[in-house]
Amino acid sequence: MSTASPVLTGRLVIDTDLGSFLGDKRIRLLEAIARHGSILQAAKAVPMAYKAAWDAVDDMNNVASEPLVLRVTGGRHGGGTELTDYGRRLIAFYRALEQESQAALARLTERLTQAGAPDVAEFRQVLRKLSMKTSARNQFGGPIVAIRSGPVESEVTLRLGPSLALAAIVTNESVQNLGLAEGRDVLAFVKASSIVLLVGSDDTRVSARNRFRGEVLQIHHGPVNTEVTLALPGSHHVLTAVVTDQSVQRLGLAEGQPVTAIFKASSVFLVATD
Repeated sequence: MSTASPVLTGRLVIDTDLGSFLGDKRIRLLEAIARHGSILQAAKAVPMAYKAAWDAVDDMNNVASEPLVLRVTGGRHGGGTELTDYGRRLIAFYRALEQESQAALARLTERLTQAGAPDVAEFRQVLRKLSMKTSARNQFGGPIVAIRSGPVESEVTLRLGPSLALAAIVTNESVQNLGLAEGRDVLAFVKASSIVLLVGSDDTRVSARNRFRGEVLQIHHGPVNTEVTLALPGSHHVLTAVVTDQSVQRLGLAEGQPVTAIFKASSVFLVATD
């Protein structure tokens, strides 16, 4: 009985100066948004959960240099979502790159077969180990605009937008290992549980380095804790915090309410994108 030659296939994940943030499922979500103009219908088409779809959109908008998806208010159904021209160009770029990637895998399969019976399972295992995932809810991307070094640690400041900056504290050794320098693009990750929310308070008395003023965009209640997503100035970035249900009630949080999100610079960890 003859055995068919194994074939390598893969799903493309783009790793650019924007970071590893775009893959097949997210591309299909963007394409569905373009078709339906609705995040709900797009999520059903992929398929994926409605909240997971919004989380993916928020993550992509946070990392990209321009918004990929815009929230549209008004209309007969109370608004929807709209893919930007930048988002359409990114989809076209991904699909073109995907074709080249599959062609490269086909050539690699042929070469492995010519060299003998290839251990495709082992090859795929190596590729999985090389991929990076993080549990941090908030992911941002931007260039380094300042590095202030101390005896042991350095404060690294990223520009997220015209009026948004984020500070991280890392060791001087990490600065060297990551090759951090002004002008270099990096990714910044912040756990949602590290963020404190303030309502109607004077945040100048708080020692945390990062303070973002925004308004509540969405509140998602869970069995114990609640996710609160804030829209930050510029209508581009969002920030998600996880707080207790009791805190939501005590603060009287509601959609559209002004809120200040605070987190320490030491709660931010950085990843070089190239």
